[in-house]
Amino acid sequence: MADRFVYHCTLRWSDLDAYGHVNNARFLTLYEEARVAMMFAGGRAWGVDSFSDGVVIRRHEVDYLRPVDYALGRATAEAAPSVRIELWVEEIRASRFTVAYELYDGDVLASTARSVLVPFDLTAKRPRRITDDERTFLLSYAPSGGTA
Repeated sequence: MADRFVYHCTLRWSDLDAYGHVNNARFLTLYEEARVAMMFAGGRAWGVDSFSDGVVIRRHEVDYLRPVDYALGRATAEAAPSVRIELWVEEIRASRFTVAYELYDGDVLASTARSVLVPFDLTAKRPRRITDDERTFLLSYAPSGGTA
């Protein structure tokens, strides 16, 4: 597999549910934060700014493997508890791509997910094709031999 994009996401008190666990809906927010970092900051570092012009979600799929607590034992005076999210590009088509994720609570896999994304022309209000530069960037996080 090609390199994964690794993102350390700080948990917020507002991420918790009544049981002191990260709320199931907030997992999508954590995954979004990692995905945006990869596509916008990572893409910009590669010279690809076009993702910030418009990308929409077509589909999310999340598997919850174990609860994630707001573990104060992992916090420091300088940093709140965090989770590690590893993501990669699982499939690239002409006008959509799939990002896969693994969310780790410490060293324990707590959740897996997939998002299907569609590049979108916000001005014309319609989907668009993936550019050659975007494809090159996405392939840097795709498993070798993956659908391109």
